[in-house]
Amino acid sequence: MSFPPLRIRKVAVLGAGVMGAQIAAHLTNASVDTVLFDLPAKDGNDSDQSRNGIVLKAIENLKKLSPSPLADKSRAGAIVPANYGSDLELLRGCDLIIEAIAEKLDWKRDLYAKIVPYVGENTVLASNTSGLSINSLADVLSEHLHERFCGVHFFNPPRYMHLAELIPSAKTTPEVLSGLETFLTTTLGKGVVYAKDTPNFIGNRIGVFSILSTIHHTDQFKLGYDVVDALTGPAIGHPKSATYRTADVVGLDTMGHVIGTMDGTLPNDPWRDYFKTPPVLAALVAKGALGQKSGAGFFRKVGKDILVLDPAKADYVAQTGKVSDEVAAILKLKNPAEKFAKLRASSDPQAQFLWATHRDLFHYSAYHLAEIADTARDIDFAMRWGYGWQLGPFETWQAAGWTQVAQWIAEDIAAGKTMSSAPLPAWVLDPQRKGVHQPDGSSYSAVQDKYLPRSTEPVYARQLFPQTTIGTQVDRGTTVFETDDARLWTLGDDGIAVLSFKTKMHTLGAGVVDAVNRAIDEAEKNFKGLVIWQDSEPFSAGADLAGAVALLQSGQVAEFEAFVNRFQQTSMRIRHSLVPVVAAIRGLALGGGCEFQMHCARTVAALESYIGLVEAGVGLLPAGGGLKELALRASARAIEGDVFTQLKNAFQTVAMAKVSTSALEAKELGLLRPSDVVVFHADELLYVAKNEACALYESGWRPPLYDRQITAAGDVGSATFKASLVNMLEGRFISEHDFDVASRIADTLCGGQIERGSQVDEQWLLDLERKHFVALAQTPKTQERIVHTLKTGKPLRN
Repeated sequence: MSFPPLRIRKVAVLGAGVMGAQIAAHLTNASVDTVLFDLPAKDGNDSDQSRNGIVLKAIENLKKLSPSPLADKSRAGAIVPANYGSDLELLRGCDLIIEAIAEKLDWKRDLYAKIVPYVGENTVLASNTSGLSINSLADVLSEHLHERFCGVHFFNPPRYMHLAELIPSAKTTPEVLSGLETFLTTTLGKGVVYAKDTPNFIGNRIGVFSILSTIHHTDQFKLGYDVVDALTGPAIGHPKSATYRTADVVGLDTMGHVIGTMDGTLPNDPWRDYFKTPPVLAALVAKGALGQKSGAGFFRKVGKDILVLDPAKADYVAQTGKVSDEVAAILKLKNPAEKFAKLRASSDPQAQFLWATHRDLFHYSAYHLAEIADTARDIDFAMRWGYGWQLGPFETWQAAGWTQVAQWIAEDIAAGKTMSSAPLPAWVLDPQRKGVHQPDGSSYSAVQDKYLPRSTEPVYARQLFPQTTIGTQVDRGTTVFETDDARLWTLGDDGIAVLSFKTKMHTLGAGVVDAVNRAIDEAEKNFKGLVIWQDSEPFSAGADLAGAVALLQSGQVAEFEAFVNRFQQTSMRIRHSLVPVVAAIRGLALGGGCEFQMHCARTVAALESYIGLVEAGVGLLPAGGGLKELALRASARAIEGDVFTQLKNAFQTVAMAKVSTSALEAKELGLLRPSDVVVFHADELLYVAKNEACALYESGWRPPLYDRQITAAGDVGSATFKASLVNMLEGRFISEHDFDVASRIADTLCGGQIERGSQVDEQWLLDLERKHFVALAQTPKTQERIVHTLKTGKPLRN
């Protein structure tokens, strides 16, 4: 596999505002050497601390934001602060410069004029503009820089938003674009969409229109903002923040600015009459109600209650809106064609609203496809990755029946019901057309009037199961065996078998445990290695609590303990397999799922992996070898026998049921090892894991020897932990049952009531885990916690 020659070691980010600082944070997450620039402070002090005060304040603020832009807060210290006054020489050593200052064309041009003399002869310059013309920005640059200049639009916050729009200038070279696409995809984990140099590019062009259409139809059908958010959230495959809550989060002033960009730059758009700040939005901004950042917008939080704006009263009132029974029943229909037919035919205002907003979105997207994007896929991916929609507009249309929906749109245009009278493009009404996405993954290009395949850039060979548009047929590999709970399969001829779970949330019941053992049997006989990977999140939500409760409530304690023992021995089977077992994790890896990966020869984790031994939350302790593994690792790290110091972090992590906020933090918590691999693009996870398994096998993999010399902190260590718990109990920070659970965790981690410094083996610690786990599981309070969590999804304090 070959890659473009562009190699990016060092990046400069120009602008320490919210977006620039967050871009710098994510670059640092990815171990990219990053310099963050802004204006020098004007206090007259010539010290580095003073001159870089603006940047230093921005870096410090990164540590306070939630959700955190830093995958590991200690990485903030790796960002190099700089200013335009005295540090421009630092630009010469940068391979990529990302400008991320305010969306003002003159400001950006002035900055470019200042930095051009310091831009290296091979340096790529990119603007993080959200909608300004890339070619207009290029005008101020020297001719020799045009081929190395383009737009790279990150969506905010860049750590969490998958979309990055890549916008070439008229002269950007293919080599620069290819290299940037590779860097954005693998190093930063982005989904890259090429956008044409049109106002607001793809995501915001379609997304802002969708919001404006929703606001227009909210008024047309006289619906409340809370009703509209109930209709335009998960009910139609959009995020929970829906429409008006999203506007509040983004900032109503920011929303107004983006709308203004469309109004000022799209004079010939047939929908331009709607590119005005809606009166309700203008009124809110005028009185300083800017959304979440000001405490009020379309919604306002008062105590624990969230009130909604009532325009008629010009005040906030309790939310009462909900989806009507008729519309709720329609939205539950599995057949999209039937769903849209019923929405269009219904007289319910909510149904008419949903049909109208979808119709006008489809109409707008089709009309502008040739202008703003190479293919329909680019628009669909932009909306999925940038706005969190489950399906893009063209995918939704195709699923609902392309020909019939197109006919309905044309009828509504003729009847004057649509927001614009612009006709549908001829290609939409082609009688042979069944949609814009083909089973082979190709997608329709309105410019070329043909279907185009996905990119053949080498970087995409790393995505064995890339995200696809609706209807795409994918090779799911060759099955080795399959049960109701799991499937073992292969893909390609690399000699690596893959085990995937089929249970809900990939929980670990008896069937999965049996499948893991059977998969290891098969791998030891016929394969080089085994990868445990799921085709969707989470990796695993842990053990099957419902099955455990059923055994206990029926009095089958012996059977329950036998299952716990079987689970432990399966963890040990993973650890001591004769071929390497590699866990490939993304999303949640909790409880038993965390324990299984702890016993693998290697874990490959996507950055956004949330890993934890959370059993304490339901009144239990880890009993699949997790505590044993933490004690073993602490013993290995201990200096001069001081294992207790090494156990402190482990005890707090387990007793508080901590879940890492990233794979990097999981390393800090000791739930991942330093040798485990962190991957930034989740779609590359299986590729990397298979290669790790191959590399381990080819290096002569042997399982670790059974460890018989684990140094225990013993009774002294356990007593020390319990002393701190007594203080928490007396201060009423924990309940008596919390105290009991945490004390048993401490006892197990320390090896039980034995002399400090004693040597124990792995089975000793497994036996302690199992003893305490079974004892706790039989207590009424633990069973209450388990039942409550299963019913509500929330922990119970008792």
